[in-house]
Amino acid sequence: MFSKIEKTAFPPLEKPVMVWDGNCGFCNYWIIRWKSKTGDRIHYKTFQEVSKNYPDIPLKEFKKASRLIEMDGQIYSGPNSAYRSFLYFNKPNEKWHRWYSESGWFTYLSDHTYNFIAKHRSIMFTLTNILFGKNPNVLKPYWFFIILSIVLVIYLLSKFL
Repeated sequence: MFSKIEKTAFPPLEKPVMVWDGNCGFCNYWIIRWKSKTGDRIHYKTFQEVSKNYPDIPLKEFKKASRLIEMDGQIYSGPNSAYRSFLYFNKPNEKWHRWYSESGWFTYLSDHTYNFIAKHRSIMFTLTNILFGKNPNVLKPYWFFIILSIVLVIYLLSKFL
């Protein structure tokens, strides 16, 4: 599991920084999506680019989870980095970060789901492409048609078998 690091002594000066793994296709897909939602309100940098700027954050922790580092030095890790970034969207949404901060079961579920995805990034990237399409700027709801097809096949099998 990733470590939750509270603060850095080396905060960004201009705007928050989302630090992510530049070698991860799944991460890249969703960072492109996030950029389209946050515009220029967040800097997006790979840990390969900026880990040296944060000597108080171990490199192994950057490899395990994304980090949103705010200008006051506060660090949001893993799923909370995503939830916190929703506050910077063109249409801000605070409920996810609030749920993560206030609800033990939601925190537990989010952390374990994030950890599972992080350990299976290549499979999750393949599933993302199947369910949402290859272009993160234009999500296509293929998942709806896949689920509808599965339900239809199950229904037909149950009718004729």
